[in-house]
Amino acid sequence: MITSMTGYGRAATRSDGIEVLVEVRSVNNRFLDVMAKMPRAIAGFEQQVRDSIAQKIQRGRVSVSISVAGSEDNTRNLQLNLDLVKAYLRMARKLRLDVGIKGKLGIKEVLQLPDVIAAPTPETANEALWQIAQQALQEAVDQLVAMRANEGKNLAVDFRRRIEQIEKLIAQIETLSADQALAAMEKFRERVKKLLGSSDSIDEGRLEMELALIADRIDVTEECVRFHSHNQVFLQTLDLKPSQGRKLNFLLQEMHREANTIGSKTSLSQVSHIVVSIKDEIEKMREQIQNIE
Repeated sequence: MITSMTGYGRAATRSDGIEVLVEVRSVNNRFLDVMAKMPRAIAGFEQQVRDSIAQKIQRGRVSVSISVAGSEDNTRNLQLNLDLVKAYLRMARKLRLDVGIKGKLGIKEVLQLPDVIAAPTPETANEALWQIAQQALQEAVDQLVAMRANEGKNLAVDFRRRIEQIEKLIAQIETLSADQALAAMEKFRERVKKLLGSSDSIDEGRLEMELALIADRIDVTEECVRFHSHNQVFLQTLDLKPSQGRKLNFLLQEMHREANTIGSKTSLSQVSHIVVSIKDEIEKMREQIQNIE
């Protein structure tokens, strides 16, 4: 079954007064590209995060955000960076004296400055914290995968409906073009007779050769047969595992090429209009196929 590259997952796990929240988002991309935003305490496990994603996802740009809310003990141990506060105040005083900027820094503004207040974090990766985060990560990724699969299922329904419509349009082209070659050949024969004035002066061998060339140039039988084949392979590919987005995109390119060839060969306005409708259906599928894994 095809799978979309767009999805979202969110999970939280709490243990020993510590809560880990994981959010995973994915959008379409040619390859698998994982970007992880993690606390310093578990930054050493970034490769494990990437591996967990790669086990279940083949393509897409995946953004992983992991945040940690500490226990009450951690909040009691908040540290104030006095040296940094003094540096901020010196810079503010310098701006006021040298540049003439007016205003004062209050306690509220100072506390909002970067790194003024910090909770103590271990210098090395925290294995226990990673175990909590890993559980939330797996749940979030499972939600992401389920959402991508569900969207892929909906897209597959739309693709089948459009392929069915294209099949009907190709059948119409075959019906309309069935007598096109004979009509064109007869029209050419009449024009030659009219120009030469007498059938006795016509080289029948040469005439038959020219008529055969005309028939070959306007015959769309091969293109229609190939089109039917592409449609069948496309439908079969929708059911393959894993998802085959690149193959489906290639098949749509081939369908578009066959439609162009039919349009260039035909002299019937009805067929030309049908070709426009076919290309419109293909283009709509090509837009959606860019989001298939």
